[in-house]
Amino acid sequence: MGRSRGVVVLAVLATAVADPDIKVVCAKDSVRVTWRVAPQFVPYAARFFLGNCMPSTWKVLPTGEGEASFNYKFFDCRFTKQLKGKHIIYQNQLSFRPQSKPKPAIFTYPIQCVQKLAEEKVPQFLNPGSGISEGHGKLVFHMELLNEQLTGVSKTNVIALGSFMPIWAAVEQKSHQPLVLLMDECVAASTPELHPGSQVYPIVGNNGCLLESKRGSSLFLPRYHSSAIILYLQSFKFGMGGEVYIHCNLIVWDGDYLDQHRKACHVKDGRWELLDDPMRHSLCNCCETSCNPRTKRAADWESLSSHFNSMLGPIIIVDQPDSMANASLLDTGAAQSKKRVDLS
Repeated sequence: MGRSRGVVVLAVLATAVADPDIKVVCAKDSVRVTWRVAPQFVPYAARFFLGNCMPSTWKVLPTGEGEASFNYKFFDCRFTKQLKGKHIIYQNQLSFRPQSKPKPAIFTYPIQCVQKLAEEKVPQFLNPGSGISEGHGKLVFHMELLNEQLTGVSKTNVIALGSFMPIWAAVEQKSHQPLVLLMDECVAASTPELHPGSQVYPIVGNNGCLLESKRGSSLFLPRYHSSAIILYLQSFKFGMGGEVYIHCNLIVWDGDYLDQHRKACHVKDGRWELLDDPMRHSLCNCCETSCNPRTKRAADWESLSSHFNSMLGPIIIVDQPDSMANASLLDTGAAQSKKRVDLS
């Protein structure tokens, strides 16, 4: 009898909260949410959440209604950040959970704040620009080794073992038609050309899984634009002391659809995470097995995408970089990216 009464109470609460009075004010780096609820919800003041955050303030109004206020930064409450074109999208959800976990919330409400990415936040050399070759499908790609500060192209191709190599890739695009760029596969090799018998060291594979993030601290950096990506790669012993070339297969398409075949995944805090939407980390589960199965929708997107093979190098990984300090990009013209468009 007690259990059935509890079910009835929950059903009544779910019905009452179905027409919420919610106001959202988005600021530059924070959000303010006001949620007014009926008197019967006042005893449940501690069961209202924004993400995993409780109300900043709670008050009972003269009408007997309750008012929950949430004032939080976007780095609080498990907000997710997604970059789409030149806009940053912060997402979360309000929830009413009258019973503790693992009981589910009986009401959720999406919260979203969209901000335009400030141009000054994008280093000039990283701006993909707006020039597109005439015709359909003709694109201009770039892949470069950046300096440690991520402020420009690196002046040296000598990398100390264990340090990081920021590898930047971008595609030029029209500003009104955002493109998405991903690293589908990357390997290190000792030659500028890949051959069937070439010895390679896998870096990214399985359709966008950063394999090197399982072995060390490599990761994809947060995007500044959907048409560019930075692989923050920790140097490795493969080819140490000799010339190393990074070969990548880049893919780009007009759209923001992601699936197991179109993704950028890396290991963070011991689990695979999707760069562009951490809440959808399940797309990365196949990184431990195989991401080959295709859906019909993925096959449709395949016809709209372009593939591009790029080579960056030579890069020289050493224990003591001082011993090879003269081997610099400026002196040797090394670590240049080779560009070739393979349209499909």
